[in-house]
Amino acid sequence: MSTLNLEEILSELRAREPIFYRRQFGTSREDLLRMTADDFWEIGASGKIYEREFVIANLLERYKSPEPDDWTCEEFSVRQIAEDLYQLNYVLRQPERLTRRTTLWRQEGGG
Repeated sequence: MSTLNLEEILSELRAREPIFYRRQFGTSREDLLRMTADDFWEIGASGKIYEREFVIANLLERYKSPEPDDWTCEEFSVRQIAEDLYQLNYVLRQPERLTRRTTLWRQEGGG
């Protein structure tokens, strides 16, 4: 198991959510490829599945506009589900909706 404790992991991951909206972690195609696994996919709020290439293409378009500043995240929790694999859960508040989010994070190559 990882030598980091769950509070440290939670603090690190909390700073990255909502995923892809924290521009300080990079906004180029190369940054996004580095942040996602080759087999990355996500489930949108509608329940639709989006593949990695679709997500990256849409993010590159989104990054041309300012980041939304009226989104807040709360009720964070994290659990380790395998060696160097963590499940992060939180609530995302947007002006038009409230959603529960889950992200799986794998620690790989020191990042």
